[in-house]
Amino acid sequence: MEEEIRVRIPREGQILGVVESLLGTNKLRVRCQDEKVRLCRIPGKMRKRLWLNQGTVVLVEPRPIKGDMRADVVWKYRTAEVAVLRKKHIFTMHM
Repeated sequence: MEEEIRVRIPREGQILGVVESLLGTNKLRVRCQDEKVRLCRIPGKMRKRLWLNQGTVVLVEPRPIKGDMRADVVWKYRTAEVAVLRKKHIFTMHM
């Protein structure tokens, strides 16, 4: 029997993306599903709890100002969660 995995679905204004490169401290470059590369930061409340590597799938929220270039990381997806997103055709990017 297969266990159902609960997955966080992007809300309005949130975009899925893949980490392209780590830039140090709390900054990273993410290629989003809308084909834009954004400079993202990890907010303070998540900084010590969130470990990201290149190729990790994340949920980002573009900033109100310069939203095409900058965003904040909201969520990190695990491998099983990414598989569910692909199965539901929500995440279609190649890593």
